[in-house]
Amino acid sequence: MKKIKRVKIHREGRNTIIGLTLVLFVMNIIAFMYTAHWIFAILLLLSAILLVFVTYFFRNPVRVLELDDPKFLVAPADGRVVVVEPTMENEYFHDKRLMISIFMSLFNVHANWFPVDGKVKFVKHQNGNYHKAWLPKASEENERADTMITTEHGVDV
Repeated sequence: MKKIKRVKIHREGRNTIIGLTLVLFVMNIIAFMYTAHWIFAILLLLSAILLVFVTYFFRNPVRVLELDDPKFLVAPADGRVVVVEPTMENEYFHDKRLMISIFMSLFNVHANWFPVDGKVKFVKHQNGNYHKAWLPKASEENERADTMITTEHGVDV
C-alpha cells in the first residue's frame, strides 16, 4: 500500500487560508439562504476552486537533496531560469559575478531555499518597490532580503 504524503502549508499562508475559508463560508451561507440554488451551486464551486488554488499556492514540500560535491550550487527556487549573464555586483562583492534569474509563475512553489550549505554571514532586509518580477529593474528596486552564506571552503555566496 502506498503511503499518502501530508501536504505542508507554509506558515505565511496559514492565516490567509483560514481567513479565506471563513469569508467563503459566510458568503456561501448567505448565498444559500437568499439566492436561487443554481447561483449558490456556482458560487460554491467557484469558492472551492479558489480555496484549492490558494492552498496550492502556499504548499511547502519537503525537499531532500544529497550531493557529494559541496562546490555545487542548488537552485534556490522553483521556476524557469530566464537570465544567465555576467553582471557587475556593486553592493557586496564589488566585482563581476554571474547573475541567474529565476521566474516563478503562480503554479510554482513560492518557498525559497539556500543554494549552499554554510554559515550565514548576514541577512539584510531592504524595503523597496513592487515592480513586476519580469522587469529588469525588479531585481534591484523591489523589496527583498539579501543573505550571504560562507561555505565550508570560505567562499561567500
